[in-house]
Amino acid sequence: MLNFFKNGNKILGMNSRNLEYIRPCNLKRARKIADNKIFSKRFLLKGEIPVPRLIAKISSLEEIDNFDWSKLPESFVLKPNRGFGGEGILVVYGRKKNRADAWVKADGSIVSIEDIKSHIHNIIDGAFSLSNVSDIAFFEERLQLLKLFKPYTFKGIPDIRVVVYNKVPVMAMLRLPTKESQGKANLHQGAIGVGIDLATGITTTSVHNNRIIDYVPGTRMLISGIKIPYWNDILKLAVKAQEISGLGYLGADVAIDKERGPVFLELNARPGLSIQIANLDGLKRRLERVKDLKIKTIEKGVRVGMDLFGGEVEEEVEDISGKKVIGTSEKVKLIGKDGKEIEVEAKIDTGATSTSIDVELAKKLGFEDLIDFFNSIEKPVDFNRDQGKSIEDDLRKKYIGKHPDLADIVIIYSSNGVSIRPKVRTNFILDGVTVFAQANIIDRSELDKDMIIGRKSLGKFLIDVNK
Repeated sequence: MLNFFKNGNKILGMNSRNLEYIRPCNLKRARKIADNKIFSKRFLLKGEIPVPRLIAKISSLEEIDNFDWSKLPESFVLKPNRGFGGEGILVVYGRKKNRADAWVKADGSIVSIEDIKSHIHNIIDGAFSLSNVSDIAFFEERLQLLKLFKPYTFKGIPDIRVVVYNKVPVMAMLRLPTKESQGKANLHQGAIGVGIDLATGITTTSVHNNRIIDYVPGTRMLISGIKIPYWNDILKLAVKAQEISGLGYLGADVAIDKERGPVFLELNARPGLSIQIANLDGLKRRLERVKDLKIKTIEKGVRVGMDLFGGEVEEEVEDISGKKVIGTSEKVKLIGKDGKEIEVEAKIDTGATSTSIDVELAKKLGFEDLIDFFNSIEKPVDFNRDQGKSIEDDLRKKYIGKHPDLADIVIIYSSNGVSIRPKVRTNFILDGVTVFAQANIIDRSELDKDMIIGRKSLGKFLIDVNK
């Protein structure tokens, strides 16, 4: 895999990281702040950096017996204060229905109060601490998943790791929880690491269990081309955290809460090195380029990182991945039933699953007879989401095969309500690449574009929102 790294760059090895960067740059006082999660939470709050809310802490067996379990919310995260590598973290997603003494984990299993007590016992005994010394267990709020990330993640909250050195962000990756990682954003437990272009905040290459991947495992969800919201704010938080913590070499972990925006999760005095694989680039050269720079402000550090290291992945990603880089709006040539080409401006939307075309455009492509047929069939109204699957199945049994152009019938749920749509097989040319797709037909007369190209049709492309 290292052969994929750009310009033959060498990766930063564990020994080099420890000897050249962690030991001289992360002094004992700063490491103590990072290794104590409760203390670092207070420290960051004092520096006006948002962190997850602390619910409660337990530091002795006596406190376990006296703890008021009714004060725990519907969902929460239980962590060891001195844990590392994601070990010992328990995430619950909701209270068990009709039970006040039990909660549900990512895999659907039940966690009782006795289970939580047992887990806290292990934390206090030091089972998950850095040096197996006695520890403190604490509960904190579980952040709410941003809608953008919902299709790409299993249960948990993705986070962004930013490596900062000399007040300059030098490399970043998005970490996506999977079923294998049990909803945790930890690569060693099976989460996905996704490189991020520093200049744009757009995801590039992805790694899962040390293998380069294109899609979320078990799906056709393309991971590249995601634009990370609040990108400048995230980089500023990372540099600010380095400035106030005193860690010269820092792995900053930031999540995005649905309501609060960027929230700082954790200071890492010994950040792992898998971030290099996710970015197909070594850290060594980047660290050396910023080592002797004089960075006076947070804003300057962010600009330097974006200028020095942004765009490098994007420039070579087509060669690396064999995919075309396109923008969020592109000219597309659709091929009609009679072979005639019709050019339209299409919206590229990774938030949409399928490709959709306007009714009038579909007629120009030769599907007018299908539209008339579909309008004539009997379709149910006033049904709920739970009935959707059986309704789709019934409609398919009745009508698929009754018209040669009807490829499928689907129910679409959107902010505008529920609609039943026909699908047709069509092909189009995007940036010189011919794409074969099934497209929904829908009235888009009140929208800017006659066509939306969704994720299922974007497997051969990477999306740059700045294009």
